[in-house]
Formats: sequence, structure tokens, C-alpha cells
Amino acid sequence: MEGLLMLPILKIRKTSALIAIVALAAIIGLIGAARADLLLNGAGATFPYPIYSKWFHVYAQENPDIQFNYQSIGSGGGIRMLSNKTVDFGASDAPMNDAQLKSAPSKILHFPTVMGADVIAYNIPGFKGTLKLTGPVAADIFMGKVTKWNDDEIKSLNPGANLPDSDISVCHRSDGSGTTYIFSDYLSKVSPSWQTTVGKGTALKWPVGLGGKGNEGVTALVQQTPGSIGYIELVYALSNNIPFATLQNHNGAWVVASLGGVTAAAASVANNIPDDFRVSITNAPGADSYPISSFTYLLIYQQQTDKAKATQIVKFLHWMLTEGQTYAPALHYAPLPATVVTKEEAQISQIQIPQ
Repeated sequence: MEGLLMLPILKIRKTSALIAIVALAAIIGLIGAARADLLLNGAGATFPYPIYSKWFHVYAQENPDIQFNYQSIGSGGGIRMLSNKTVDFGASDAPMNDAQLKSAPSKILHFPTVMGADVIAYNIPGFKGTLKLTGPVAADIFMGKVTKWNDDEIKSLNPGANLPDSDISVCHRSDGSGTTYIFSDYLSKVSPSWQTTVGKGTALKWPVGLGGKGNEGVTALVQQTPGSIGYIELVYALSNNIPFATLQNHNGAWVVASLGGVTAAAASVANNIPDDFRVSITNAPGADSYPISSFTYLLIYQQQTDKAKATQIVKFLHWMLTEGQTYAPALHYAPLPATVVTKEEAQISQIQIPQ
């Protein structure tokens, strides 16, 4: 009986301790912000959140008069908040389309920050080995055409594998998401059926599946749902030890998501990247190219209205393109190609700082 009585007491103590820790962290954060002379507010993509968190922390340590407040709410939310001018910068994995740019109060510049990969993560109880998928088969799964793990379409790609006769549970994003844009952009290129019935975008009308908010939400869904499959950013799969599929690329080679594969995909467009940096590198040619690769972007107004903030944004962009890139590989992002960095350095000079 004593043991039973102690359980809730221990839970209460642990909960109280956790609340105290969270409260202390919040107080420390407020003190840091209070000490800073300037607070830069941003919002958007969850895809690059791990490296943005690292960058903002390191940069603020090196420049204690600056603090960043970044809300990881998805690319759609970041574009919306920037367009409404409720944040100083936005972040998106999907470049803004012509209609979004036209409706913004003034011109917005795209600055690629790093490159990353979407992976197709799965949770198949009892399955041994690594799942192989082609783009068209992945599209059929996410459209609800392939509903069993031992379907012939999957078995033909994985001969001899112990695939169970169980239902597939599709997991996808519930929020406006650049990760969704990258994934659906890829599927639109490799599956005519997907292109005509679902298409590409940051928010889709999903034929089947469960929705999770952010990369974190889809990661949790896949972890907690036996028989599930979902698309998440590479770092979320690696940090949570979630298996992900080997994919067949544009050249027919089987490739595993890696920094090298992302770099190879970027190399296919690096010398011909458009001046506004709005480019897709999904399903890129090349024997080593990983097919669901992408740039991710910071979105900055060209015409700034606050001199102090604009000056610090420009300084940060220069830092991001130099020292900041050195933090990318450890967090499973690929650094930008030198040709892209050079073009971005030139574009920084287009930011207009009030006098």
C-alpha cells in the first residue's frame, strides 16, 4: 500500500520539478531578451528549425545586444505573418509563388540558407531490412491506392522481405508546410496521377491519412502508429531513430538520403540558378542525386522600415553565409554551393536600409 501511495507523490514531484525547470528557462529567456538592445522576430518553416535554433543561439552569444524570437509554425504561417508584417523575417521551404509575392506590401527577397532532404519514414512492426520505394509507388500509397504493406507494388521492389499483411496508415502535415511542398513537388514530377489529382502546394486536400502539425507532429504520429508511413525532414528521422525508405532517383539508382545526395542534387542547378533563387531541385538528374532535396529560405523585405533591425538583419545574413554554414553538416543539412553564396552576397546589397 505504501508503494501505491508513493506513486502519485512521485509523479507530483516530477511534474512540479518539470514546471519549475520550464519556468526557470522562461525567466532566463526573458532576462536575455531584456538585456538585448534589439529583438528580431521571425516565423515559418519547421524543416530548418534545428539549425535556425543553433544559429540564433550562437549568433546571440557572439552579439549579446541581439536576440531572436523564432516561431516554428510551418512555411505557410511564416509567409502569412511576413505578408502581414507581424514579423521581421519569414522562413519557408517553398519559394513564394507569383500571387503571394504580388499580394505582399512590397518586394520580398528569397535567401537560401541551407539544403536538406525529406525522407519517407515508416513504422512496420516485424519488418527487417530497409524498405525500397519508387516515386510512383510512394504516390500510390499517399493517394490511398496501395493500402496494404504486402501489396504487389511494394513486394516487387522488396523481394524476399517480410512485409506484413496489414493496413498502411498514411501520416501527413495538417498545417501549411514547405515540407509538404517539397514532397508534393517531387510526387508531381514522378506520378502523372498525383499531379492531376492532388498536385503540389504547401497545403493539400489529402485523399487519406492522419494529420500532424509540424515535422514534430508527423514524426510523433509515425513513431506512435504501427503500420504508418509519413514524410519528414531528415534530421527528425535521424534524431528519433526512425527508419526511412531508400528511393530510386531520376537516373534509376537506389539512393539513401544523405548530405552528399542533397549536394549532388543542388549541383545540377547551381550554375543556372535564377536571380530570385526560386528553384526546385527535386527529382534532379545525376547518379548520386537524392530525389527529395530542397533549398530552404529566409524571406526578407527589400525595403526595410527600421534602421536598427535592417542593419542587424544584413549583418546576420552575411554571418549565415559564412560562419553559419559550418554548423550545417553536424545537424544533417548540406551547406550552400559556393556559387549560390556568391549570388546571395550580391543580393544582400539590394536590401534598402533607412537613413
